[in-house]
Amino acid sequence: MAFKEESASFAVGHMALAYLLGKSSSKLLKVNLNIPLILVLSIVPDADILFELFGVSGLHRGPTHSLILALIIFVPLFALYRRKAAPYFLALISHSVISDFFIGGQIMLFWPLTSDLFGLHAYISIWSLVNITLEWALFAFSAVVMFKTGDLSLFFHNRKSNLLLAIPIGTVLLPTFVSYPLQVPPLLILPHFFYLVLFSISVLTVIAGFMKRASE
Repeated sequence: MAFKEESASFAVGHMALAYLLGKSSSKLLKVNLNIPLILVLSIVPDADILFELFGVSGLHRGPTHSLILALIIFVPLFALYRRKAAPYFLALISHSVISDFFIGGQIMLFWPLTSDLFGLHAYISIWSLVNITLEWALFAFSAVVMFKTGDLSLFFHNRKSNLLLAIPIGTVLLPTFVSYPLQVPPLLILPHFFYLVLFSISVLTVIAGFMKRASE
């Protein structure tokens, strides 16, 4: 089976890493964490894939993966929320600075200062057994932390913020299972399916709550 590496993006590693960074930093800074927002921010840089739907190619891992752009966006957020914004900033830049830089491929890390590409893609392929093992390790560790801290139960609560999970469902999780060939290695299907089911239950719980209140 041939995979197109340049169009692939494995959500499992991005979301698990962002959760772990967000959780640890929020605990250190003593701030409450909006977990759905953390998970959404972890995949935001890959929004550039949407340009391909309009016939614009070659922008994947471009400006939306820029550390400079992320800093520009978060300057007013840091001014407004101060340390409370830190976990969300880490979640956003973890996609580019950690995941894609070391594994995912060449990225425009310092756009608009330069359009040069940076990254260590030549050393570890995202389709390699090394990367699959890393993503599984991140997923498993994050799942254990979610369970131990009680964060896993939050997905089953009727919280409006859980509706944010519709974003990863529609952009990176559901498309994984409706595309052919599958855009993830077989060994990563189970973690993607776990997130898909968990997020779907979470979103449906909120929608059911809305419907119940509307009928009363």
